[in-house]
Amino acid sequence: MDTVEWIPSWVSTHKLTSIGAIWASAIGASMAYTGSRIALKPSLRLIHARDAPQALTLAVLSGAAAYHYYDKSCRKQEEAASA
Repeated sequence: MDTVEWIPSWVSTHKLTSIGAIWASAIGASMAYTGSRIALKPSLRLIHARDAPQALTLAVLSGAAAYHYYDKSCRKQEEAASA
């Protein structure tokens, strides 16, 4: 199995791990960006840095729900065609 097939397979098996990894990396990137641009205490940086990752997480969750619905409908069509 090559990388092009392996990644979607892994992501579909480990949905919550994928979403958590995306969220954690977005928090880290946003904290680094906020820390380099604005001089704030770490607690305030965290408060300001979480907005973008929350929006990204909602977008990823919406995408995961759409993929799940699409995958489920494709499986139903395949089962109907093979029956």
